[in-house]
Amino acid sequence: MTLPAHRPSRRQFLRAGLGLATAAGLASHWPQLSAFAADMDDFIRGPAVPDIAPQQLSPHVWMIYSKDGFPTPENKGMMSNITFVITQRGVVMLDPGGSVQIGEMALRMIRSVIDKPVVAIFNTHYHGDHWLANHAFEDAYGKDLPIYAHAVTRREILGVQGNLWHSLMERWTNQATAGTRIVAPNHEVAHGDEFDFGDVSLRIHHYGLAHTPGDICIEVVEDALTHVGDVAMDRRIANMDDGSYVGTFHFYDELEKNAPSRIWVPGHGRPSGEVLAWNRELFEGIYENCVRAVEDGADMASARTRVLADPRVAGKATDTAGFETNIGKYVSLAYLEAEKEAF
Repeated sequence: MTLPAHRPSRRQFLRAGLGLATAAGLASHWPQLSAFAADMDDFIRGPAVPDIAPQQLSPHVWMIYSKDGFPTPENKGMMSNITFVITQRGVVMLDPGGSVQIGEMALRMIRSVIDKPVVAIFNTHYHGDHWLANHAFEDAYGKDLPIYAHAVTRREILGVQGNLWHSLMERWTNQATAGTRIVAPNHEVAHGDEFDFGDVSLRIHHYGLAHTPGDICIEVVEDALTHVGDVAMDRRIANMDDGSYVGTFHFYDELEKNAPSRIWVPGHGRPSGEVLAWNRELFEGIYENCVRAVEDGADMASARTRVLADPRVAGKATDTAGFETNIGKYVSLAYLEAEKEAF
């Protein structure tokens, strides 16, 4: 998706304005002009995101559900679920969303449920639809608010992925997320870390490469509920561009063994006790057929035909968002991984 030709981005607008000013002989005032540009960058903001009422999932956990799985100008980037945990010590965010506007909406919705401060944020991975709303919470609670992520996730947000996702969300939403600032995690977590919030304890699970190299899942121990981020989705195909099918199967095995849960909460789609099973079946239908195609010396087109004929995949085609436009890519990624594993 590209921006319409008639609507320049705010950066293009500012660049043009500063260029004209300099041409008019104001180059000596460059520091003031630079400050003006920075102020304008903060001032030019996308529209507010409409309220979405939270739903209670368990005694301590609530979700603001996103019905959409992809960012558009119409949904203003609201494409992933926002989950929060109410504890004695305050509210804990599990992926606050994809823009400052989405984060501000989440804050309004939390305050409609309970009058407690947000005391921590966990970012499950580095895809921006899950963490760009950190900005709104830093604005509300200050720079000392703990924001936790795996070391890989923190490094990527501070580096290439942070800038990439900041730009992509603006472009995909036609500037609806404008005004969002990159606020990276300020604390690192590792597998097995536990956090005590009084009446609620959270446990971190990380089992290597799955959706990304730095995925964490957060177990809400007392509620027998685990937030899985994008390691698994419901009625969506989890993006595997940075991931691994084999790694994902391993992640599922370890989660089921070490985080027994009645509810798995995905970053996209509805929470339930069947989220891992649904996603595992779909991925096995894709990957196992690609493995057999590689073993048989068949090409990628043949692998795709086999995948689409498999009932585990075909049975999910009609109710999986983005299936037709994405299944080819996911077959290609599975085939390439199967080739790598074989050779």
